[in-house]
Amino acid sequence: MPHPRTLTDPIRLLALRDTPLSLDEVYAAVGDDAAGATALFAGTVRDHDGGKAVDALEYSAHPHAERFLREVAEKVAADHPVLALAAVHRTGLLRIGEVAVIAAVSCPHRAESFAACADLVERVKHDVPVWKHQLFADGTEEWVGAC
Repeated sequence: MPHPRTLTDPIRLLALRDTPLSLDEVYAAVGDDAAGATALFAGTVRDHDGGKAVDALEYSAHPHAERFLREVAEKVAADHPVLALAAVHRTGLLRIGEVAVIAAVSCPHRAESFAACADLVERVKHDVPVWKHQLFADGTEEWVGAC
């Protein structure tokens, strides 16, 4: 449900959680009456990587990862005409099909919203210290430096 635009921080929701994420919560967080567009991204656990079957992923985060997440969000909000922004990332063990990350951005126009959301997702992936432990169906495993 849209919310009236205020002169407050456009960063409405940032979190690392060990519980399931909600698309509805993130979408509601970026509601803004001045927004002409909202882009929403949901990253899910897929059943393969690099030609190998995946059983599950386990995400862990640096103790200060939320501070890094805030810095990323502030950069995106400064670089784009962001009215509202939200990003949440799971930690812990996730099974195939579970949502690992949700990002949403509201802007005055569609192209701005897409660009800001894509930038947010890429910066979260590269700049927030969250690590992915892949558990493969053949019993092997692999750590990936960033999500």
